[in-house]
Amino acid sequence: MPSNGVLPLVNPDILAKAAALVEALVLLDEEGRVEALNHIRSALHEVSPFASEPVDCVLWVKNERVQGNNYNPNTVATKEMGLLAHSITSDGYTQPIVAFPHDDSDEVVDGFHRHRVGKEIPEVRQRVKGYLPIVRIRADRTNRGDRIAATIRHNRARGKHLVGAMSEIVVELSRRNWSEEKIAKELGMDADEVLRLKQVTGLAEMFTDKEFSQAWEPILPEDRSGQEGKVG
Repeated sequence: MPSNGVLPLVNPDILAKAAALVEALVLLDEEGRVEALNHIRSALHEVSPFASEPVDCVLWVKNERVQGNNYNPNTVATKEMGLLAHSITSDGYTQPIVAFPHDDSDEVVDGFHRHRVGKEIPEVRQRVKGYLPIVRIRADRTNRGDRIAATIRHNRARGKHLVGAMSEIVVELSRRNWSEEKIAKELGMDADEVLRLKQVTGLAEMFTDKEFSQAWEPILPEDRSGQEGKVG
């Protein structure tokens, strides 16, 4: 391998063009350079052997373009939020924010708290010049249910989610005609967990497709007198 670390199989003409491109980029103002680099990264991503992987293309976008979603069941305690802010302040952004382009903004799929740090911590905001690093999930995630599922998968992979918020997610997906089997598969749950989360909501409509045992009978108020004092 040459001393400059470049593999010999790289076409010298391509390297020369890359060097000329770098020289041209240096002449641009900061905002123009960021915009040009985003276009270049996107163009390279299209011909990359890893074009199917979102992480292959990290873009820097103005932070006001990046907006949170209203379906993330994850929460971070004040202490952990402070640690995250310290981590990004000290180590820089080592993980991009996962987003989906929606209208004129990028909707956060994963990384809501990383996005907050970049907006709300003055030192970080100044250092990244009012931008945030994002990767955009696959373009076929246009359905809200698919984006919700992507958020849940990211959270559950880290072992973080709130039961109450998760039950609301299950209700919404059920109302979007997702079967229990699909919910379980897409959110990484088993059938019992999906059922329990439905039960948390207390909504009878969630069980309209269930058959209950004919042996089950409710205890009516007039029957309770005979039950008093009994154990077991």
